[in-house]
Amino acid sequence: MDEMAHLTPGTRPGTVPGTAPATSTEARAGLDRRAELSEFLRTRRARLQPEDVGLPHYGRHRRVPGLRREELAQLAGVSVAYYTRLEQGNGRNVSAEVLDSIARALRLTDAEHAHLTHLAKPKHKKKQTVRTQQVRSSLRQLLDTMDGVPAYVVGRRSELLAWNRMAAAVFGDWSELSALERNWARMVFLKPEYRDLYLDWEQKAIDVVCGLRMEAGCYPEDPRLSALVGELSVKSEDFRRLWAAHEVKEKSHGVKRLRHPLVGELALQYESFKLADDADQSMVVYHAEPGSPSAEALRLLASWGTDATRAGTGS
Repeated sequence: MDEMAHLTPGTRPGTVPGTAPATSTEARAGLDRRAELSEFLRTRRARLQPEDVGLPHYGRHRRVPGLRREELAQLAGVSVAYYTRLEQGNGRNVSAEVLDSIARALRLTDAEHAHLTHLAKPKHKKKQTVRTQQVRSSLRQLLDTMDGVPAYVVGRRSELLAWNRMAAAVFGDWSELSALERNWARMVFLKPEYRDLYLDWEQKAIDVVCGLRMEAGCYPEDPRLSALVGELSVKSEDFRRLWAAHEVKEKSHGVKRLRHPLVGELALQYESFKLADDADQSMVVYHAEPGSPSAEALRLLASWGTDATRAGTGS
């Protein structure tokens, strides 16, 4: 299947979606949920070998990578015809028990299991409206009081919604970017300075794509998400490669290693918290190990104030 064929339905070849507000035509567009379900199951099946799941491996030459459909159906306890219909994108009336069995057979993670459920049994809503995301004023005030640590709020489609002075000092002066550009996916894949900023740029890129994939399962009819995926697929070969892998995962904490133009290398731990009143928004807070060179570097950036913010990533 041509990956590009179902990324941006309704988008004419040669156009670059996502560079303007959604039109009435775009509002009817969205990611092809059936194609997403089909490709997700196919790629999960392809990564398993018979010996991985206790099945005999007959011969060295197999026509398909990974498990055959009949082998997966056997493991899941369903008929080959039933599984084939599901992998062809027809998840209508599939039960939660069957999805659980298939998830176990495919050895899916919790995030992958949730993604499969969203694709196969979407929550039907009367209408998915494109609304402007708002950050509560009290939350903005909280960001401002977090003076010694970088912190920001990220929303739907990896959009950057609010941040404090230390986040600007570490990641660049986002106030100089347009609202459309203040998007982690666009920054990571389309701005060269972010390749320089992240010592492990590939992992950061994977994290961004995995987050968009999860969201695509929850909101397949979101035209702006579809437009963003289409734009990045046109402009970035790396994005096309990672999007085609159909990887999904949730990142709630970890370590990012950066190369800052003023203070050099930074190792920052981060924690991500979904907001209780809006699960589509998360606050991400970074900190350094106490007494470490990175902690001293953050202290220096905080003392330099606006000078550090202007340097940032050169944005």
